[in-house]
Formats: sequence, structure tokens, C-alpha cells
Amino acid sequence: MTLIFGSEGGTMNKSQLVEKLAKTENLTIKTAEDIVNTVFKEMGKSLVRNSRIEIRGLGSFKIKKYDGYNGRNPKTGKLINVEDKKLPFFKVGRELKERVDYT
Repeated sequence: MTLIFGSEGGTMNKSQLVEKLAKTENLTIKTAEDIVNTVFKEMGKSLVRNSRIEIRGLGSFKIKKYDGYNGRNPKTGKLINVEDKKLPFFKVGRELKERVDYT
């Protein structure tokens, strides 16, 4: 799992996030890992229940429903029916948007 939390201009993956949390909060790696896993697991459960998640200073997650449509298979050109679907959607918060735009 790669998370895009800037780390010196690069990407920060989950294990790096755990290490950063452990170091910053003076926790064991195991405790920090449990915290990160719990947060992500609960966020996932919340989205499955179609709940909205708002993290001040970062943004919000919600589920968007997309209607089905008739499309074409690009290889064969055959008509296909694309079913309705629900997907997670992230909307950037104003504070983060301004911080990113400022740099």
C-alpha cells in the first residue's frame, strides 16, 4: 500500500507512516502500527456503511454513486452493459489545497 503523504518531496508508504508516528509520539513500532491499522480499518468500515469521513485540514471521503451505461469493449467493439457502481471519492480540504498551492 502506497500512501501519498509527502516525505521530502517523495511518497510515504504505510510502513514509513508507522515509523514516523512511532518516532514523533515516542511509541513502539507495534503500537504505532496498531494505531495506523485501526484508523484505516475504521475509515474503510465507515465508507462501506456509506458514511462520510471528514478530516479537518486534509479533506473528506465519501461514496459516490455512478449510474450504469452502455459502452463498447475497446478490443472487440462489442456493446457491453456497465453496471451501476459506487466508488470512494476524496475531496481536498481548503487548508490543504492552500498549503499545496503555496509551495
